[in-house]
Formats: sequence, C-alpha cells, structure tokens
Amino acid sequence: MIMNKSGPLLGLKILEVGSTIAGPMTATLLADLGAEVIKIESPKKEDTIRTWSPIKDGISLWWKVIGRNKKLITLDLKSEEGQNIFKKLAADVDVIIENFRPGTLEKWNIGYETLSKINSGIILLRISGFGQTGPYSKQPGYGTIAEAMSGIPSFTGFPDSPPTLSAFPLADAVTSVFGGMSIMSAVYDRNRDDGKGQIIDLSLYESMMRLVDPLIIGYDQMGIIKKRGGNRMEEDAPRNTYLTKDEHWLAISASSNQTFKRLVQAIKRPELAEDTRFRNNPDRVKNVEELDKIIGDWIASKSLKEIEEIFKYYDVVAGPVYDIEDIFKDIQIKARENIVSIKDSDLNEAKVQSVVPRFSKNPGKVNHLGLKRGEHNEEVYHNTLGLSIEEIESLKQKKII
Repeated sequence: MIMNKSGPLLGLKILEVGSTIAGPMTATLLADLGAEVIKIESPKKEDTIRTWSPIKDGISLWWKVIGRNKKLITLDLKSEEGQNIFKKLAADVDVIIENFRPGTLEKWNIGYETLSKINSGIILLRISGFGQTGPYSKQPGYGTIAEAMSGIPSFTGFPDSPPTLSAFPLADAVTSVFGGMSIMSAVYDRNRDDGKGQIIDLSLYESMMRLVDPLIIGYDQMGIIKKRGGNRMEEDAPRNTYLTKDEHWLAISASSNQTFKRLVQAIKRPELAEDTRFRNNPDRVKNVEELDKIIGDWIASKSLKEIEEIFKYYDVVAGPVYDIEDIFKDIQIKARENIVSIKDSDLNEAKVQSVVPRFSKNPGKVNHLGLKRGEHNEEVYHNTLGLSIEEIESLKQKKII
C-alpha cells in the first residue's frame, strides 16, 4: 500500500472527483502534507491532464506531478451502481473535491444534500468557473476566461501590446491554493463547532480577483482604471527588468527610500537619492523614464557577474530573470532542496518540486509520482469497502470500475 507516512494532515481523508487542474491540484497540495487522497477517474475516459504535454514515451509529465501522492481508482459515476459505490466511499471521508459544471453531481444523484445524509460531517469543495450561483454559473468556464474576467490581463503587458495572459494556467493554480485554505478552514470550523460539514463554493474568477487588492477600491473611490505598463508599476519605482552587457535580464525593485539609496550607491550615483526628481517614491514614479534610463545605462555597461558582486556588497534588491535551466543551477534552490528526485516506475527517476510550505514538526513528503489509472482499485474496493475479489472482477466486466 502506497500512502503518505508523514505530514500535518495525516489522518485527513479526501475523495477527489475533479479533473484537469484546479480540483486535482488542490488535492495534490493537501496530499503533499499527509492527507490520504483517493482520486476517482472514469473507467471509460482518463483524466484530461494525462494527455497534456510534455509527453515522454506516451506519458504526461504534467500528470506525474499533479497525480502524485494519490491513490487512484476508477468508477463510473454516471451509472446507478457506480453512484452507490461512491456513496459508500463518501461515508468514510472528510472532504470531497469536485470541479465539474454546477449541477453535475446532482444530475448523478450524489449532490451535497444526498451526501450529507450519509455523512453529516462531509465537506464538499465545489470549484467552477463562475461559482454555483449567478447568471454565468451554468456557462463553461476555464481558467483562461477567469483570468481575463479578473481584469489582470488588461494591465499586464506593454502599453503598445495586447492584454497578456499568463503562459500557464494561473487561475487554476491560484484557485487550488484558495481551495486548500478553504478546506482546512472548513475542517477547523467543523471540529470547533457542531461536527457538521458544509459546501465551499469557490470560483476561478473570484480567486483571481482577490489578488488585486487596490483595483476595486481604487475604481470605486477615484475612478482609476489600471493600464498596461510593461514591467513597471504605477505604485512604485524603480521596478523593471534591465538588460546587462552580456544580455541577461535583471529584475530590480527599489521603491523604498532605503533600498533606493543602496541602489544609487551601488551604481556610483549617490547624489540621485537627494535629487528632487527621485527623493521619494511618488517623485520617482513621476520621473520613472529618466530614472530607468540612468539605471538601464549602468546595467548595460556591465556583465551580470559584475553586477551581482556589486549589488551583493551594497545589499541591493535585485536578481536575474531565470529560465528553467537557471532554476536547476541555483544554489539557494539546491540548498533548500526545492527540487527533489523521486523514483518512478515509468520514468525510473524524475525531479519535481518539493513540498510547500515547510513544517518543522511534521513535514510533508513526495512519496510517489502519478501512477496508472485504477492502480489502487483492488486496495480501495477490497480493503476499504470490503468487496470480494469476485465482486471487483464483476464490476470490471460491467465497466463500473
């Protein structure tokens, strides 16, 4: 039997019936911290993420990460027999995670009203594009649309470029973090209060909207509509990326007066700290074009190695823009073991991100990467539900599992 042996969530039982990213990633984050996660896939159709690139020898490497630390079973939730088995599984778990279109579980006769009668303490996390209510609730909603609706692409990118979406499923990833937080909040509430569970209604677009603190109140109070400004921010300066002599990009942030003083000392222009154009952050924002030229010209005159040595001496807040190869080489990332090597039956061994965050008392662990569909059918159905081997074989023949 493969399961987490450590972590602060050891003993928490989760049933995951989601697909692709937001729901499954929520479950992965909690599995990393010790929760026992049983993931359900259809016996007729694999989770979509198993087909996403990068693909090596027919195996999705993305699946290997998002499917890690989980027990994997198959079950046809569209069939009455499958629904009855699901109810038996739900009777003995703390949490169910789903990210189908609203109404799907009810259509399958396994909505919260049904499940809570079986298990009054059950917590149901429902992730969807637009939430369980409202005029958009029944519309299909992927992370891309949620990201667009949040307003973030409208001010991401350069002034002369189109609105820019992130190059990975940002909304799904952000929502998964909110999902993990919301589950633990609900578990605490249940254990503190009357022992009864509840529904958590979490949408992709609301998770993204919550990240942009000043935008709503800024528009409400002052009519501010944030525009695209490239790597700059309207709120502070200097804040940008600059190209070095040997063509590396360097990110700098020095909006406070103290960090700005250290920066101008490093570039041998200490007088700029008293220059009326740059004496405080509001003035620096107003005169950011001139300031960026001064900093950019100095950066362009030196190699990245030279700059790093100087900036380290003056304690400047700056760092190179990494690509993935740089991440693998970084000494801080190596020292903190942010990337760990895990044995795998398909890949022999693979490097993946380690567990976040770190707990001093009972840390989580990556025990295994994503396994084959239905890998734990016999274990779960025989050992947990008590079905006989003959019954399990019959379910296979009927394509229920």
